Amino acid sequence: MTKKVVVAAALDDRFASIDAKLASAKREVLIQIVKFAQKRGMSGEKGVWKEFLNSIERFGATHSDPARRSPADLLAFLRTFKEESDLKFFARVMQCYSSHDIAKKLLQSQGTESPEQRLVQLTIEHPSYPTDFTFPSYEEGWLVTKLRAKGKRKRSEAMIAVDCEMVLCDDGTEALVKICIVDRELQVKLHEFVNPKKAVADYRTSITGVSANDLDGVTFSLEDIQKSMKKLLSHGTILVGHGLSNDMKALKTDHPKVIDTSYIFKYGGDSMRRRPSLVNLCKAVLGYEVRKKGEPHNCLDDACAAMKLVLAKIEKGFNDDLPLVVEEAVCVPEEDMPKLFIHRIPIVMKTEDLHKVIPGDYTLDQKMVKNAKSRNYSIHAIFKNQLEALEAYDNINGEEGGDSRGRLQKAVPVELSSGITETIYVHKTVCGGDADQATTKKRSREDGISVETRTSEADEVTEKSEMKSSCVDHVEEIERLTNQLTQRDREISDLHKIIAALTRKQGL
Repeated sequence: MTKKVVVAAALDDRFASIDAKLASAKREVLIQIVKFAQKRGMSGEKGVWKEFLNSIERFGATHSDPARRSPADLLAFLRTFKEESDLKFFARVMQCYSSHDIAKKLLQSQGTESPEQRLVQLTIEHPSYPTDFTFPSYEEGWLVTKLRAKGKRKRSEAMIAVDCEMVLCDDGTEALVKICIVDRELQVKLHEFVNPKKAVADYRTSITGVSANDLDGVTFSLEDIQKSMKKLLSHGTILVGHGLSNDMKALKTDHPKVIDTSYIFKYGGDSMRRRPSLVNLCKAVLGYEVRKKGEPHNCLDDACAAMKLVLAKIEKGFNDDLPLVVEEAVCVPEEDMPKLFIHRIPIVMKTEDLHKVIPGDYTLDQKMVKNAKSRNYSIHAIFKNQLEALEAYDNINGEEGGDSRGRLQKAVPVELSSGITETIYVHKTVCGGDADQATTKKRSREDGISVETRTSEADEVTEKSEMKSSCVDHVEEIERLTNQLTQRDREISDLHKIIAALTRKQGL
């Protein structure tokens, strides 16, 4: 038997294996695989997705959205792919979904549930989990851990906590430069500087604590870190962290059993969308400051803090909300009102592309704010008046929900030039402080800076109360009028449709 015949036989076996997995996959998994194939411009024996649809429908495709096609159509399209690289891609996507599906099924089994598993469930059930923990792990270079449906590892209660530091590179991406991992006993399992293998534009030393000198002679790479991560997570170990999704993105690691300490604590009686900071949690729950004023982040301290918070939650139980420090609201000056705050914008997305997503006549504030621990930035869209800002917000095509401080915002999906779909977030600047004001105040509190000097506390409280009340009244009135205008526009639009329909019916 020749080498070519052996290779062909192996490929046929691989195709048969993947075909069997596709045939048993859930419809939502097939939909996502087809969407990924669309974004990547993948072409099978009958062309790309739309060309395939045209080939199976006599008068051309009526619906090209994969979500509106039958499982049979989706499966038939995927079966037109024969190249090994395509089959490997499908296998990676299915592996990602399989591991997360097993984790969810595992957590549905009540009765034998451990406190650790309960915290994993709280993380997965958090409203922000689907957005934060959806990674492009089907791409090359990602570590995707496997979780078997049977065996001891699926119920493992072992935990490790991780914290990472990232720098901004010349190509606009972020790269991992430092990592620390500790176990349940706070013993260090991994503590390394990492060679980013890219030209660094900003080390963010004041935040990361990492300078160019720290990386001199460092040979440890992301691939080396992933090998260590694979061993540490190989027995179904639970991965712990604060704002964990940012660390997992930097590590290019997709692991289904996670506990995010920003998810499992909440303000008493408040929405779970309002997430406390690590500094705030350490003060309220553990009774100490994780870092002093002006100090940069410390991977070891932050990883240990995350593990201590999980152990405190297990010890103190799940029923009572812990008393957390709530930052006071700030009333936005009138001149700052006609703005929309846009955040979590991927660095690779150009500011001019925002005009394709956010409707209206506005200019973008050139003072963009870059997030130190993610690949995102934020910016203001400045309008002529508040009414135009509110109208633009209402016309944005996105799902409305709450941000981490409980304020309304819209989640807007955007497709990048790479074909990957990301989500940016837009919220109104209203009384109570816009996002960067709130962030500044929050950071000031975390660093121990006195935001205001109280000369006469009673007078100040009264004055603030009056200002807040005035702002709220104005904003509520503007929103009421905006809603009325929107309702009138809909009524007029409906009347035009009725008139057009009657005209066609009567042949006029």
